[in-house]
Amino acid sequence: MDRWAGRVALVTGASKGIGAAIARALVKNGMVVVGCARHVEDMQIAKENLASEKGRLIPMKCDLSKTEEIESMFQEIKEQLGGADVCVNNAGISFFQDCKSGSVTDTKALYDVNFFAAMTVSQLTIRSLQERNMDDGHIINIGSACGMVIHTDYPCHTYSTAKFALGAFTESLRHELRKEKTKIRTTIINPGWVNTPLVNVKNTENVFEPGKSLQPDDVASAVTYVLEAPPNVNIGYCRISMLAESIKTVTFTCLP
Repeated sequence: MDRWAGRVALVTGASKGIGAAIARALVKNGMVVVGCARHVEDMQIAKENLASEKGRLIPMKCDLSKTEEIESMFQEIKEQLGGADVCVNNAGISFFQDCKSGSVTDTKALYDVNFFAAMTVSQLTIRSLQERNMDDGHIINIGSACGMVIHTDYPCHTYSTAKFALGAFTESLRHELRKEKTKIRTTIINPGWVNTPLVNVKNTENVFEPGKSLQPDDVASAVTYVLEAPPNVNIGYCRISMLAESIKTVTFTCLP
């Protein structure tokens, strides 16, 4: 992680759970982390707790369902820090509903945050890199095991469709960047069940077993793992699950 010291990373949904763990890990590794969420109170506390670390945390309030707020946030990052070098699209919402009868309004809200916000943040990060003639940024999208296979017994099918879309977007972006012969990398990380506040709130049918689930820090370790890859190596896909080792499957490719 030494080469990322002092560089700027944007982590969405950084106030709680996985996002908070990722922000914390990157700060400890010396990065300047912009943490964004609709509520910044927890991030302000985290900022104080991380004051002695090598990096620093900068909380920013942003409603990711609103494109204009994302654009304003990037303008603020540009003015304060020059731009973003890494983005971690972690923010997400979940509605436990099926495709046959799920609310269209809820599904639109889910896609706004889980897919369209990630797409907008990725595009603006690439634009920021290219405007500064930087060629070694990284787009990291936090997917899900639900974005790899449809779980027939769990009522999370509309959530799965958004995560499948995020995976397709990540891979499509990787091919487009390779065609341009840039070393900007893209990765999708697909965790299994993670013990987070969102999971505990939605765990009305005992779908998740916290004692057997991943912890947010496990996902944060996967993020630092892919960032630590040599500059000419792209880990395009990373799946983590509860085995002897947190990181189960990775797919490597060489950059141009």
